[in-house]
Amino acid sequence: MIETITERNKLAYSVEEIAEQTSLSKAFLRLEIKRGKLKVRRFGRRVIIRDEDLRDYIANGSDGATIGLKS
Repeated sequence: MIETITERNKLAYSVEEIAEQTSLSKAFLRLEIKRGKLKVRRFGRRVIIRDEDLRDYIANGSDGATIGLKS
């Protein structure tokens, strides 16, 4: 049987795709990337998150702390 692209699992996602599917903001995801909590791969200017890295991030969660906000 020939498998079509839509039947295969995606290997990687963009920040925008993850934000849409998880209801996490793009800004928060980019902050997590900057902190090193969400692993990415870069191809030129393109940033992608591998499926296995996303699953690991979701399984382990985040402390959700923000940087530079005054209390």
